[in-house]
Amino acid sequence: MASKTNSENGSKTEVPNPSSSEAKQQPQPQIQGIRMPTIEEFRAQEFWNNCGVRSVASGITGGGFGLFMGMLLGALDNPVMQETMTGRQQLIHNAKQMARRSWGSAKAFAVMGLIYSGVECVVEKGRAKHDTTNTVVAGCVTGGAMSARGGPKAACAGCAGFAAFSVLIDKYFDRHN
Repeated sequence: MASKTNSENGSKTEVPNPSSSEAKQQPQPQIQGIRMPTIEEFRAQEFWNNCGVRSVASGITGGGFGLFMGMLLGALDNPVMQETMTGRQQLIHNAKQMARRSWGSAKAFAVMGLIYSGVECVVEKGRAKHDTTNTVVAGCVTGGAMSARGGPKAACAGCAGFAAFSVLIDKYFDRHN
């Protein structure tokens, strides 16, 4: 360390010498290069950006979730059993009921996932924006399509309800910053 005298009050202060061992010991920041994706990674990304692939994957995932939920809720059903049924007959009856409920839930969730994901992807690509409007449109179309058998009033209520639910879920997970 070199000393320097202050001309105003005559005091000496220590000034670091750049050639001292302290200055040499400080690590230099490492500059990391940018890694470019490989052709396989690029192709995989392009594959998953396809709206059809996204829709089918969401449909399969929704079907699996529906199957699980149907099994869970089917097992919780407590149907009135006749006293004439044996334990084996009751077990078979419950298994059939659970299978029917699982299959119905799996179909409903698969269609829901397929429609929602497909519409959201198409709207997002068409608008070239990733925001809440895509969620509202996808929720409205999905809710309307799922409840269309009940007539126009049911379709409108399904549209509004599913769109509101989609926005709430979107805000909860904070997808659009």
